[in-house]
Amino acid sequence: MSSTETPRGPVDSSRVPRYAGPATFARLPRLDEVGTADVAVVGVPFDSGVSYRPGARFGGNAIREASRLLRPYNPAQDASPFALAQVADGGDIAVNPFNINEAVETVEAAADDLLGTGARLMTLGGDHTIALPLLRSVAKKHGPVALLHFDAHLDTWDTYFGAEYTHGTPFRRAVEEGILDTEALSHVGTRGPLYGKQDLDDDAKMGFGIVTSADVMRRGVDEVADQLRRRIGDRPLYISIDIDCLDPAHAPGTGTPEAGGMTSRELLEILRGLASCHLVSADVVEVAPAYDHAEITSVAASHTAYELTTIMSRQIAEARSK
Repeated sequence: MSSTETPRGPVDSSRVPRYAGPATFARLPRLDEVGTADVAVVGVPFDSGVSYRPGARFGGNAIREASRLLRPYNPAQDASPFALAQVADGGDIAVNPFNINEAVETVEAAADDLLGTGARLMTLGGDHTIALPLLRSVAKKHGPVALLHFDAHLDTWDTYFGAEYTHGTPFRRAVEEGILDTEALSHVGTRGPLYGKQDLDDDAKMGFGIVTSADVMRRGVDEVADQLRRRIGDRPLYISIDIDCLDPAHAPGTGTPEAGGMTSRELLEILRGLASCHLVSADVVEVAPAYDHAEITSVAASHTAYELTTIMSRQIAEARSK
């Protein structure tokens, strides 16, 4: 989109009730209706990489349904993201549910195509396996990227049942492939039992810093956000958010819940504190609506994606104004 074009925004909720019409993200236009977008919201309905409860293949559409309640002005960031940049719903990347390796290749190729148009990606999962092909694609454009990973779990294990591509292994693969900047890697919200202390030792060797959910509680969101900003610096940043970083009270609809997590307010405030970071793309994954209650999880996920989209839209508009 050029600096003289006006972005096409969401359907006017004063004319069409929020519960009516197609459930695109935030009721935005489809990508094929606008041609190109600055930020493309895409779904990946895939959960063949999960190790416990399945169902995240339905997460993207659950997030879209919950996003009907999002409004065009974000007071927390003092921005109207859909007026600052063209944001559009790119639909779903259709992947093979019976072949993980093929699915990973399909996601990477689709991401290459979308990023090739100049768009940034806001991806709705799906399980966390999809982060690897998304990172591969982003790294082709930006080189090794800083990673901020919100999750109850490390996701740096080697294999499950001999499989190298699962929702618990994407970031080990990404480090091995050299697509992450190992000087700027952080987990946020980790907690719960591990297979052994070696899990932490291996994770540290890869370059990850850890901010546990207890750290967030004790230190507060402002101090945590400041620490993360300093670690990231001006590097291109990818943010990957497993919704199970939230406590099951705030996100029951997920595949591997762990007690003692962050609140949705803490997650949103940390993200708002990262608004100055160079966010090049992001994902929100592991929403499994079959285990949700009253859309608690998908509402939290839709607001999380909204904050990330706002950050990207603001940065796109600021770059155009220079």
